[in-house]
Amino acid sequence: MLTNDNDSTMRGSASPSSDHHGQAALLLVESLIHGLCENSTLSNLQAVEIVERAVDVQLAQAEEADGAGAPMWRSYTLLLAILASIRIDGYGPPVEPRLV
Repeated sequence: MLTNDNDSTMRGSASPSSDHHGQAALLLVESLIHGLCENSTLSNLQAVEIVERAVDVQLAQAEEADGAGAPMWRSYTLLLAILASIRIDGYGPPVEPRLV
């Protein structure tokens, strides 16, 4: 019988890092944002604004989830780390985005 590894009933909820797919997706998006900034497709300010928006949405969802929001708080923490990483990239002379 086939199993679906995306089914939440199959995941081990006891482990704080049980959502490996979500963590991999966040890291992939972070790498993509860094790459877009490096080749001047996206300005650092735009990147920061995009991640800040995601942080705000994740915070609201985690607060609404009340006691059941532990995984959302972990995602919120990861988004904050991504935001800090992108903000660090912003130091130095600004590079304007270029059309591709």
